[in-house]
Amino acid sequence: MAKLPRTEPIMQPNTLLNRVPRDQLPPHMQKAWDGAQTMHGDTTFVEVAGNNPRMYDWYLQDFYEKVFYGGGIDRQIVELIRLRLANIHGCAFCNRSDRAAALAAGLSETKLDALADYETGPFTEAEKAALALADVMVLTNPKGEITQPLYARLKQHYSDGELYELGIIMAVLCGMAKFIFAFDLVEKEDYCPFVPQAATGN
Repeated sequence: MAKLPRTEPIMQPNTLLNRVPRDQLPPHMQKAWDGAQTMHGDTTFVEVAGNNPRMYDWYLQDFYEKVFYGGGIDRQIVELIRLRLANIHGCAFCNRSDRAAALAAGLSETKLDALADYETGPFTEAEKAALALADVMVLTNPKGEITQPLYARLKQHYSDGELYELGIIMAVLCGMAKFIFAFDLVEKEDYCPFVPQAATGN
């Protein structure tokens, strides 16, 4: 069971990559820097992305604008699964951003606070099925697979095309989670299972 994220900063990132100062970032990334500073007090992710603005733009424009927000899946569903993954992975930076985005999408505080026990929480059956799929995809479940019972459950609410889309979305989110942990780009919760060895002294 995933723990609820804490509200205070836990483990600050200590990346080895070059941090591009705000005044050397493109204007749109300076705005992102300002947003990260306001929300997190930590701008590591944006500063390191400044080494390759093209890839940063790909991530925001091609994935987020065209797929995550511009695809065929209801926004509240994708916000829920993204926050569920972040909660389990223990990304403090993601938990704050993703929670704010979920609230902006119209999800209630009550629902977000119940994510750790979503099967008994105030969720629709479609939401519960999508969250169960997220539990299959999460990085802490390397042997996860869609079983026949889960597939039957999902098919009550989603077409195969929508399931394919959900799978791609979660694959990108999980891949990015691995990337930001391995490169030490974000704050992490105290329960995060992906703390780089350098931070633990192992």
